Amino acid sequence: MEALLEPVFVFKLNPSFTSKNPYTVHFPNLPKIPSKPLVVATCCAGTPSPSPLLPQDSDQNPLQLSPDRTRDRRKVVRIAWEKLVRWSRSWRSKAKTDVLERTKKVVVLGGGSFGTAMAAHVANRKAQMEVSMLVRDPAVCRSINENHFNYKYFPEHKLPENVTATSDAKTALLGADYCLHAVPVQFSTSFLEGIAEHVDPGLPFISLSKGLELNTLRMMSQIIPQALKNPRQPFIALSGPSFALELMNKLPTAMVVASKDKKLAHAVQQLLSCSHLRISTSSISITAAALHIRLLFFCSCDEVVTSDNLRDVTGVEIAGALKNVLAIAAGIVEGMNLGNNSMAALVAQGCSEIRWLATKMGGKPATITGLSGTGDIMLTCFVNLSRNKRVGVRLGSGEELEDILSSMNQVAEGVSTAGAVIALAQKYKVKMPVLTAVARIMDSELTPKKAVLELMSLPQVIQTP
Repeated sequence: MEALLEPVFVFKLNPSFTSKNPYTVHFPNLPKIPSKPLVVATCCAGTPSPSPLLPQDSDQNPLQLSPDRTRDRRKVVRIAWEKLVRWSRSWRSKAKTDVLERTKKVVVLGGGSFGTAMAAHVANRKAQMEVSMLVRDPAVCRSINENHFNYKYFPEHKLPENVTATSDAKTALLGADYCLHAVPVQFSTSFLEGIAEHVDPGLPFISLSKGLELNTLRMMSQIIPQALKNPRQPFIALSGPSFALELMNKLPTAMVVASKDKKLAHAVQQLLSCSHLRISTSSISITAAALHIRLLFFCSCDEVVTSDNLRDVTGVEIAGALKNVLAIAAGIVEGMNLGNNSMAALVAQGCSEIRWLATKMGGKPATITGLSGTGDIMLTCFVNLSRNKRVGVRLGSGEELEDILSSMNQVAEGVSTAGAVIALAQKYKVKMPVLTAVARIMDSELTPKKAVLELMSLPQVIQTP
């Protein structure tokens, strides 16, 4: 019995670490099948004969391994972990830091919660670096400069001394090496057109904004160069499961960067990565065991960087935009108390719809199943810190959309993105029932209860994009 309970395969580290994936799969000898015939109980009268493969002693726990096997298992796990840690330290010691050393100034456009959190993060990377926030609210500007707090979003989190704020675009942008764009999508075009004359043509823009422009259906990778009238403006999309509050508290977080410029993506990775923030430049291709350890302990694992995944700006942006719409749907399910079964079914369907549209637009399926896709979707749909989900919860509880939005001091991008998503779905001929239902609710053409009934009445057919 114990032999049958041994693992069919185990993960082992490759001690040479010469390959991109340091893990190999080892198949130990499988237990031999008994050569004698299996005795099968018949339906005749009398006591059935027990099968010889079943345990005869009911008091014995069939899942309990012998002490020797337990010690062997623990030894294998300990050795594998020690090798992983040594390799991780070796990898980190060789990691380049020249980008951080060369960077003198970073500008952050926007004084919202995520822009503030990223400003604090970058400032903590290097005390000598100047981090300038361009904000429109004079009160927030004074709060940051005089007290080192953003009183509106983080009144209890002191900002680093090297973070300053200004309302003057020329002052903020002068001499900047990198620009973090944290202005909501719907306001980005007018904002960027207003500061375009002060933007250096070679200044890399790292977009933190997620969503689609309602009237034009444009993504940030299209909005930024067009608003600045510079089609060659360097652009990087930064996305992934990340709440501003947890980033401010320096809790372990993982995100993804994507850019058409491979070198630029790696430079941003060097600029932002630290002990509590992992920045990946592609989808991960490692074994299940390594992935589990990586997610738990954020050890540096080598990643398979492919040009397709690294440059999948479309996949990263579409996933980041559509997950906000799906989060509203998830909130509606919770607000209506429809249960966990409904929640799981809805999110699974929504993930499929996002993948269908993204791939039709040229995105990579691996991107949608990675951090910027599934990772961000899980965080936004299942955690109540999500402002888009909170909108859905209140809608499902019976509140009116207008009242909900007027009571919020932050922008829920999913509300305005919903209509743009449906326009894209029609353009690319993709059926998206869940996200379409959200758009109709946003337009007050459908109640949450009616939407649920209609979705449950859809034909039960195999769904294809």
